[in-house]
Amino acid sequence: MTVRVVVADDQGLIRAGLRTVLDARPDLSVVGEAADGVEAVAVATRTRPDVVLMDVRMPRRDGIAATRDLVAAGNPARVVMLTTFDLDEHVYAALRAGASAFLLKDTRPADLAEAVRVVARGEALLAPTVTRRLLDRYADRLPAPAPAGDALAVLTAREREVLTLTARALSNAEIAARLHLSTATVKTHVSAILTKLGLRDRIQAVVLAYDTGLVRPEPPVR
Repeated sequence: MTVRVVVADDQGLIRAGLRTVLDARPDLSVVGEAADGVEAVAVATRTRPDVVLMDVRMPRRDGIAATRDLVAAGNPARVVMLTTFDLDEHVYAALRAGASAFLLKDTRPADLAEAVRVVARGEALLAPTVTRRLLDRYADRLPAPAPAGDALAVLTAREREVLTLTARALSNAEIAARLHLSTATVKTHVSAILTKLGLRDRIQAVVLAYDTGLVRPEPPVR
């Protein structure tokens, strides 16, 4: 099945380069382009792509705000944020807005194509350990946590345990060992958590765990 992609970047040469890289793959197809955040939302709404490659900095509406708009509108497209800087505050803001992953603009063409495939399958491109490092690094930028009971009331006690350990960057196998469960059971719990909380992927679960105060950033090591 062909993965449909929208490319959003304010630089025409970069859009053309991304289109060339993706359209060269038989299983990938660029179905639209946008030069700013407002246009990105309009194009993604019209074309309903599987993946949107979204530049962080764009005129009229930046990529983070555009991502937030798409998620709020219920658009099923997965957003991959394109950035120049590795693990900066823009990346954290993008993940919080609903992006599923981020890529550096100097990513190799083959890696870019594979990243689009991975995200389109609903898999995590950004490891939870990296997400946690982001959240810990920008702890001073986090607002006061919302009451965890409000957002997480739909979860069972076991699901809250699994979510807590997921947010602490444990893999399914590590969670299974910690809770004396099978890996299959942990996968079932993770799927239930995502469904109940209306989350797109594991990365968003980590972000929510921090935002609700279920897990708090660790202080920097001195």
